[in-house]
Amino acid sequence: MTALAQEVIPVADEEPVSDLDEFLWQTWKAMVPPEGYRAEIIEGSIEVSPTGRRRHAVLINRLRRELEAHLADTAFAAYQDTNVVHRRRGWIPDLVISLRDLSEETWDEDGLGVDASAVETVVEVVSPGWRDTQRDRIRKRREYARAGIPLYVLIDDHDDDGVVVLLSEPDADKAAYAGEHRIPYGTDAVIPVGPAKGFVIGEAITKS
Repeated sequence: MTALAQEVIPVADEEPVSDLDEFLWQTWKAMVPPEGYRAEIIEGSIEVSPTGRRRHAVLINRLRRELEAHLADTAFAAYQDTNVVHRRRGWIPDLVISLRDLSEETWDEDGLGVDASAVETVVEVVSPGWRDTQRDRIRKRREYARAGIPLYVLIDDHDDDGVVVLLSEPDADKAAYAGEHRIPYGTDAVIPVGPAKGFVIGEAITKS
C-alpha cells in the first residue's frame, strides 16, 4: 500500500503574495511549453511534465463521457485541459468539474483559468514514475486542499493493484483533506459530495 504521509507547508490565504510568487506567475504566463508538455506552479516551483500516455488518455476520456451523462441535467460540466488558478498558482488537473456556464466571474483576474473557488472537483490520473506519483499524491493534494477544492479524486494504477482515492473536507490551514476513502479497483467508488454525488467510478472506467 502506498504511503501518503504529508509534510505540511502552510500558506495562509491572508498572507500577501510574495515577490517570488509574483515572479513565478509572470514567468508561467509567458511560458510556451514544448508540444506534449504542460507547466504548472506547484508549491513555489514551476514544474513541467509530459501529457498523459495512451492509458491515461483512454481512462480520462471514459470518465469524462460518463460524467457528461451524469451531469446533463445540472448546472455543472466536466472539463479537460483547463487551468485552475489560486493565489498566483496555476494547475492543470486532468479533469475539472465546474459550472457549465463559465462566466467572467468564475475566471481569475488575468482571465487565464477558472478560479479555484468555482471548482467543485478535480481529478488526476496518476502517471508512472516517482516524480509523477509524488506530484499527484502529495504536492498537488496539498495545493488543492489549500485552495479549498471540495473533492480531489485520484485514479491510481500504481498503488497496489489500482486504487481510487476520494479526498474530501479540505482544511486550507493544514493543507490537508480530513476525509479519505481508498477503494481498490474492482469495487465501485461512489462520489460522496458535490454535483457528481452518487457517480460511480467502477470497472467500466478503470479496466485495462
